Amino acid sequence: MSKILDNNYYDLAISNTLIPDFRSGDNITWLNDEFSLLHVSKSDKQPCDLGEYPYSLFSALFTPTSVIDSAPQVICNTQQTEHFTLLGQGILIGLVDTGIDYQHPAFRNKDKTTRIISIWDQTHQDGVVPDGFTFGTEYSKVLLNNALLSADPKILAPTTDENGHGTAIASIVAGSPTEDRSFSGIVPNSELIVVKLKEAKQNLKMIFSVPEDKLCYQESDIILGVRYLISVAQRLKRPLVICIALGSNQGSHDGRGILSLYLESIVRIPDISVAISAGNEGNSNRHYFGTSMYPPYTKDFQLNVGAQDRMFSMEIWPNLPGRLAIEVSSPDRETISLVHPSFYTCEKFTFKSSTSVVWINNMAFERGTGDQLILLRFADPLPGIWYIHVQSTDNEPFSIHSWLPSGDLISNDTFFLFPNPDTTITAPGNAWHPLTVTAYNQLSGNILNESSRGYTRSGLVKPDVAAPGYQISCALPGGSYGTLTGTGAAAAYAAGSLAMIFEWTQGKGNFTYVTGEQASLMLIRTASRNPAYSYPNNIWGYGTIDVFKLLSRLSDDM
Repeated sequence: MSKILDNNYYDLAISNTLIPDFRSGDNITWLNDEFSLLHVSKSDKQPCDLGEYPYSLFSALFTPTSVIDSAPQVICNTQQTEHFTLLGQGILIGLVDTGIDYQHPAFRNKDKTTRIISIWDQTHQDGVVPDGFTFGTEYSKVLLNNALLSADPKILAPTTDENGHGTAIASIVAGSPTEDRSFSGIVPNSELIVVKLKEAKQNLKMIFSVPEDKLCYQESDIILGVRYLISVAQRLKRPLVICIALGSNQGSHDGRGILSLYLESIVRIPDISVAISAGNEGNSNRHYFGTSMYPPYTKDFQLNVGAQDRMFSMEIWPNLPGRLAIEVSSPDRETISLVHPSFYTCEKFTFKSSTSVVWINNMAFERGTGDQLILLRFADPLPGIWYIHVQSTDNEPFSIHSWLPSGDLISNDTFFLFPNPDTTITAPGNAWHPLTVTAYNQLSGNILNESSRGYTRSGLVKPDVAAPGYQISCALPGGSYGTLTGTGAAAAYAAGSLAMIFEWTQGKGNFTYVTGEQASLMLIRTASRNPAYSYPNNIWGYGTIDVFKLLSRLSDDM
């Protein structure tokens, strides 16, 4: 079995400059120009392997950022195609998600052939591996068309989308219109490149205290997926818009994760653009912010733990120049005494009065960012209110951010008692220059309560824009239709808008070699802004995407 698939190996992200020190056989999988994976065998895996190996080497875990409704009460058509003059002709839409139902009419031409250029299914290991990669199966357009003509398409092309999220996102961007025009994607003349992600390794779930049955994806596989999209687009010499409708609450929330950095470099390349969902953590009560400006320079906050959450993690990121020690008390007030910052120590604490176990890594120097990080991981925690006490080791003022996992990695019964809805943009939405999209209810004009808010931890303006994200009509596996709600749906809407820009620039020869960053700026500049608000702000960014205004501007001067 390939080491990238083998749960006996950790996949550690290292700088490419270190490859000569570790190269041996198939120990290395190349990610991009900056990073590669080092596959390290570990027979006796346990949580304090994070400590032996730095936090920054482990991939973050990502979850989908929209919710499917297969029986919606409201259907909101994404667009009416006859009103638009740019439908994505010649543009490629790239998706890294849960897969796609390639048999669905939403992804077929009028002659019943597929509009999908290729699918890389990371979960199937029995077919042809894409050039430049080491696992998975690639299904080409020719193979997909042959499958569609056969009596049982799944025999020739067994790739599916069991979850439905990827199919929904793809259709919002690029779905073919139904005969009655009750549904259409934003750019139905575009074509698709799709990556179906494999689930995160169990050893990575163990490292971050995620239950085995929770669906999530690892950062390194997303990076490989994005690299695949780019390789296909560059081979075909066509513009590419990538939609990332996944998010993670792990990391420093300031754009310094390896996926964020990769997307940052991509949008500086001509004819490649990226739309990223902001996340749905605005009302989840999973972010805490606190300050201590006066002696004795301590801060206390509380975490309610639900009875069904038997494993989860929590991260505390002090802002500079704070350096903190931490004390943790269970609901029955059994206490872990102060744990001071260190460079490599991981400590396991087993409570005497309950089955609770807590691992604490108080990292004085988190190597990926240079910041301090306090990582807590819980197993079988006593339900109820836990008490967190942090104090400055240098007797000086400090401020902290703390985040719980995103999506459904925990239940809504685990939350901070005095949460802060700001600084809840999930990675990679806190990357600097890719377009980060929040969601609003296009029926009421209000922001969705769950939409994550900015700014980033470093104060960067995010989100960039808002797009419709409430019960957006979409295709679902099995030939059906439903709706999708959340910032993932909004990112798909934005991706279609970016595709219009690329069709106008590259496809129609108005401006050639426009970068993704420049395309994003066009959307930002043509956004609608409510005179009641000041812009930019941490809820709406620079305003709401206005496709009609964009098309009007494209016909004149930007």
